[in-house]
This record gives sequence, C-alpha cells and structure tokens, in this order.
Amino acid sequence: MTEEYPVPTPPAATVPVFPPPPPPLAALDFPLGWLLDHAAGPIQYRSAVDVARLEHEFVISLGNIAYGFPGAIRLALLQAADGTWNQSMLSLPPARSDDFDHVGTMHAVRRLVEYGWDKDSPPVYQARRILFRLLAEDNDPSLLFEFTPPATKKLSPEGVARARLQLREAAAATLAQAGFEADPRLRGAANRIIERLHTFLRSPLADKPWIRVGNQQVLAPQASPPSIYALQMLAHMPLFRTEHYEAVEALYKWLTRPLPRQEQVQLVGGKMVEVPAYVLGDRLPHRNAVEDDVPAALGWLELMARLGFLRRNENWMKMHERFMDDCGKDGVWHPHKGMSMPRSSNPWCWAAYPLEPSHAGDVRWTDVTFRVGLIARLSGRPINLI
Repeated sequence: MTEEYPVPTPPAATVPVFPPPPPPLAALDFPLGWLLDHAAGPIQYRSAVDVARLEHEFVISLGNIAYGFPGAIRLALLQAADGTWNQSMLSLPPARSDDFDHVGTMHAVRRLVEYGWDKDSPPVYQARRILFRLLAEDNDPSLLFEFTPPATKKLSPEGVARARLQLREAAAATLAQAGFEADPRLRGAANRIIERLHTFLRSPLADKPWIRVGNQQVLAPQASPPSIYALQMLAHMPLFRTEHYEAVEALYKWLTRPLPRQEQVQLVGGKMVEVPAYVLGDRLPHRNAVEDDVPAALGWLELMARLGFLRRNENWMKMHERFMDDCGKDGVWHPHKGMSMPRSSNPWCWAAYPLEPSHAGDVRWTDVTFRVGLIARLSGRPINLI
C-alpha cells in the first residue's frame, strides 16, 4: 500500500501595503493675461516662466523685459567695483523707503534674482567672488562688514563667531537662490551647515533650548536652531536635500512645533543678543498670522513649498487655499479686509516683495497674485491660464 502525503499549500503572496496617494489638488485659475497687461516687467517675466511655464520661444521674447526694468538697472548700477553694495551684506533700506539706499550685498543679489536676472548677469557674477569667500570661513577682520565693531566697542570671541556663522549661512542662501547648487564650494558649506543643524535637532538641547538668566528665559549659548538663511539655502538646493533625508525630516518636525512665547534672545559671550533670524517653530500657525503680515505669510508658504513641506501640512495648505479663495473670478487677488496694499517690516521679505514699483490702482495686487500662483505651481497644483 502506497502512503500518501498531503501536498503543502504555498504561502499566500505578501502584498506590500502603500499609503494611499494624496487626493488631487484643485486647479488654480492664473490670470496670466491680466498680469501681462498690468504688472511690472519682472512679474510679467516670472509669471510666464515660473508659473505658466510657456514655450521657450515666447519666454525668450520676454527676457528683455526683466533686464530692461528700470528698478533692476538702478539697483545694479549701485554696485561697487569690488562687487558689494554699500560695503555691507545684510543691511536694508529704511522702512517705507522705495529706493535702495543702504541695501546690503546679499539682499541686492537676491532682489536681482527675484527680478529675473540669472547667475551669469554681470552684477550677480561680480558679487559671487565675495560671497564664495565668506563660505570659506576666512577669518579676515574685514569680512565682518557691518558686524565690525566700532573702536569703542569690542565683540567677544563668541560674538565674532556668531556673526561669521550668520554671514556664511546668508551667503550660502544667496548663492543657492542664484543657481549655484552644483558648485562644490557651496555644497561643502551646505554640508557643514546641515550637519551642525542635524546635530542640534537630534540632541536633548533641541527639546529644552532655554535657560534662565535672572528672571528671563533665553536660548542657551550652545543652541543652534535653524536660521531663515539655512532654510532658504535648502529650499533652493533640491538635489542636496535628497542626499540628507534624515536631516530634512528632523527639520520638518522642528518647523511644525508651536512657536515659543519667549523672546528670541540668546546668551552670547555673556551678553543678551537678539537672534531674529532663528526659526523656532511654526511661523504661520493661524489666520491671524496671515492677516498681521501678508507678505511674510506668502514668503513662508513659498519657502515651505520649495522645501517640499507644504502639501504635508494641512494647516499651511488651508492658508494657501484662503489666498486662492480671495482671488476673484478674474483670478486677481484682493485683500481679505480693506483695499490697501499689504506691507511688511520683516527683513527677510524685502528681496521678494514688492517687485511692483507702483502702489496704486490695480497694480497693487500684481505681487500677491503672482506669488499665489507661484506657490500653487511649486506645490503641484494644476494651473489653468486665463
């Protein structure tokens, strides 16, 4: 008698489980025709190139509009022979000024890039030498620029180190926005910046960066949270970000933390120093933050879109959709309240807003209308040209 053995049943195939794809985003009606009729040359050019992404032949025909814009030419002509503006780096024109008096080199270069000038244009090309030198961690005292103390005042060694770090990060952000991501000098500096940032974000100090000095809570001397310049650098280095996935993920968690109520002050060399460039959490947590400073809100949303964070955050997406809701049937944005052109005192917004030289009539709305469309494009929304 032949003994029969049961045939083993093969195990069921394991089907990988993937998260469902995000729902498709609603399209934005972008008023390209209206902007071409009403906006200043740089906004016309960037609307066609960065938002509408028109055919190359049409874009070439618009190129002279950006380079022939009077404001951009005037800013370029203020550059000194050594490639700097006003022998400074991060200084700004006086509040409410529509001219470029006292503007620093980094803000001037970023402004020209926002106008549509590229890295090979003469003023940007001329400025790159001093910006790359700042990345090299050169200890030349002259490279402190406006941070150089007057004769009656001396900076502590810690204060000098902090000033040089701020200038290096701002120079890296400027060069990245200008299009130098592939340059090994910028990549080397970016590696040092993100390694220092990741080390802080993984440390216990990130959870409790505050210490008490007298009756005040201040940032510890060792705390090195991300600065707005480090975020701007990473935002314009997409290939570099993919090489540092863990650090970028840690950064996203940091940026979604509630913004602390303490004043942004740090103990540096035994002195209390304001550190407004540090980003200590979510700068756009609610609608009131949008209403308080519309240009800064748009700047934050654009920054998050470039970093790839916008679609991951439901609250930020709602803020952008609110801007979209404030666009009429013609696609043109108007203020949610009042009819005055939005203003900002935020220094990191100066290079991007306003690009429009006129602040009256319908042209008051060209800057925001363009930015709403740009953020939509960067976040992956379909664009309907009207």
